[in-house]
Amino acid sequence: MSKTTTLALALAGSLFAGAATAAPKGEVLVLLSSENQLALADGKHYPTGYYLNEFGVPADHLLKAGYRLVLVTPRGNAPSVDLRSIDPQYFGGDEAEMKRIQQLVAGLPGIDDTLALKEVLAGDLDRYAGLLIPGGHAPLIDLANNPEVGQLLRHFHQAGKPTAAICHGPIALLSAQDDPQGYQASLIRGAGPAADNWLYEGYRMTIFSDPEERVFEGSLNGDRILFYPAKAMAGAGGEMSYSKEWTPNVVVDRELITGQNPFSDHALAKALVEKLGATRSE
Repeated sequence: MSKTTTLALALAGSLFAGAATAAPKGEVLVLLSSENQLALADGKHYPTGYYLNEFGVPADHLLKAGYRLVLVTPRGNAPSVDLRSIDPQYFGGDEAEMKRIQQLVAGLPGIDDTLALKEVLAGDLDRYAGLLIPGGHAPLIDLANNPEVGQLLRHFHQAGKPTAAICHGPIALLSAQDDPQGYQASLIRGAGPAADNWLYEGYRMTIFSDPEERVFEGSLNGDRILFYPAKAMAGAGGEMSYSKEWTPNVVVDRELITGQNPFSDHALAKALVEKLGATRSE
């Protein structure tokens, strides 16, 4: 998709979901995975994608606050939703709210034809006010080991612009080191590697916790994921902070905003909108 088309669609998208009453404040880049098959330790694959509420709830908050959304994936394809996330439990038990968010996401400009990461990196990154990385297990596949993701993250870090990631989304932060592919390969081997010049070393942050991941693994009929994200982040040098499993938890440190699990969606969205507003007023 061309950037001209994306800009036109983004304008239309700002009118969608009731955002017409808010003056446009800028564009927020949303980084999603291109993949939907998570490799497991036994060689099988688990169908995955983004979690509906982890994408849709922050998107809703951003649109209502007057921001336009620009969607990007590594390959420039349509991202997949994790079907397990289309569940009212992630929307306070409110099926009508779940369907509203589902319709909002389906109507976002670019949802069926996102920009490719190469295209975004070749363009003007200064135009984006912030970055959002939704979760679901898909980021483990192509966002945690991707030098292009690292290049994107470095821009927002150096510019001091808000970078928000929720649940498994923070695993993408591991790409901002010298050899993210080598780090992930060592994790899979169980080698306990050291990150090399990780951009976020020493940052306070959170991610889907080990107890929460064990509950997920319990649904895999004896299969296991290749590595635990929380251990990977701590091993790289993150100062990890967790709340009781399945309760909201958002950690803010400098430009970085991270949410622990799906139930952190509203709190993360509010923190991101607040941080964007503070950045605009500086």
